[in-house]
Amino acid sequence: MAVGKHKNRKKSFLIILIILISIAVLITGLNALSVRNLLKFGSSYNQVVINNQLIPEMDENGNWYFTTDGDFKVMQLTDIHIGGGFMTKTVDEKALNAIAAMVTKEKPDLVIATGDIAFPVPYRAGTFNNYSGAKAFANLMESLGVYWDVTFGNHDAEAYSYFDREALAEFYEREEYKYCLFQAGPEEVDGYGNHTIEVKNSDGIITQAIILIDSQAYVNDSIIESIKGTYDNIHPNQVEWYESEIIRMNEENSKAIKAIQGDVNGGLFEKYGTVKSLAFFHIPLVEMDDAWNEFRENGYKDTDDFRYIEGIIGEQGRQVCCGYGEDDLFEKMLELGSTKAMFNGHDHVNNTTFEYKGIQFSYGYSVDYFAYSGIDELGSQRGCTMITCKPDTSFTIDKYNFYSDRYDMYGFEREEVAMQFEDVTYQVLPE
Repeated sequence: MAVGKHKNRKKSFLIILIILISIAVLITGLNALSVRNLLKFGSSYNQVVINNQLIPEMDENGNWYFTTDGDFKVMQLTDIHIGGGFMTKTVDEKALNAIAAMVTKEKPDLVIATGDIAFPVPYRAGTFNNYSGAKAFANLMESLGVYWDVTFGNHDAEAYSYFDREALAEFYEREEYKYCLFQAGPEEVDGYGNHTIEVKNSDGIITQAIILIDSQAYVNDSIIESIKGTYDNIHPNQVEWYESEIIRMNEENSKAIKAIQGDVNGGLFEKYGTVKSLAFFHIPLVEMDDAWNEFRENGYKDTDDFRYIEGIIGEQGRQVCCGYGEDDLFEKMLELGSTKAMFNGHDHVNNTTFEYKGIQFSYGYSVDYFAYSGIDELGSQRGCTMITCKPDTSFTIDKYNFYSDRYDMYGFEREEVAMQFEDVTYQVLPE
């Protein structure tokens, strides 16, 4: 009798094992088919026609640069959150469609996605594979034929994801992505994707530097801290790298100016001696939270240090989800006088821009159709940010909602959504 029970248990175990293996094989097959269809969907969009498209070159230091005596247009996209699994086909296609429509309309010289491109949450997307979302975005951008770059967010390579940040950096550096300008950055500097792109005029003077920084993910890269949402900060050696880059570019400009006017005593040095720069990363700095709290506590009125420009803080609870520690990046920016604006994402329904102590802080419109529950049915938060860099080192920031008349273009569908904030451009939401 005991022998019979043992055989029955063994048979039941085998049946369960076969069922589990069959389910795993089925899910793997469905995900492979889903990714293949998503890549095909992204490839269905035509290449963007840009008159006199600027083509980047690489200098002797291994940095990319563009040369122009005119405007240079940067599009910021953020928090795209492509699931990349068989359970997210519809929302993933909506995200790619929105990106294609906005890039086609705006014709930027460079697109920068500031993190959380992939979001392979297994119980919602049906996959752990974070390559899938990254590959879908990369494939779309290559099909559009527009130069692009990325910074990493906290969700791009979660602890449960198949691939870590190092592997993801190697993925974006593939030669097959000929329009991708991503660089992993110096090995001795923490994080992946710390690098600089320069905009120069025909005299070789840097008129604007674009600095991309890995804002890390969770404290100590801990799974527990990721569940709690304890976000990390930019590390000290990254701040040191940032300073060294500003010093390097200042020296390059000094050499270029000397070649033109013979010395550094003159109008060119006064204008270009300190390189002007814009910083891009995912998680907002602590100072963004400090600044907004100062504005809020002053009755949503400007202070000596704070100047409201546009947009909203729409997050509930913890309104600005910055790192939990401290870093010295903002202090170093103030000291060096180079960076005049920084652009981040992370909080999907925040899109405000304000100036704090002379530096602009700007949340990008998110693309997200998937990460926040029910967000595919909402629209006030979805769009892009356009930064126009002028040859005199000034810049403008314009934010465009995806559902505005601006994107009434033939061939690009837009779903019906609820605009949850009455005014999607200029609005302060009091508590």
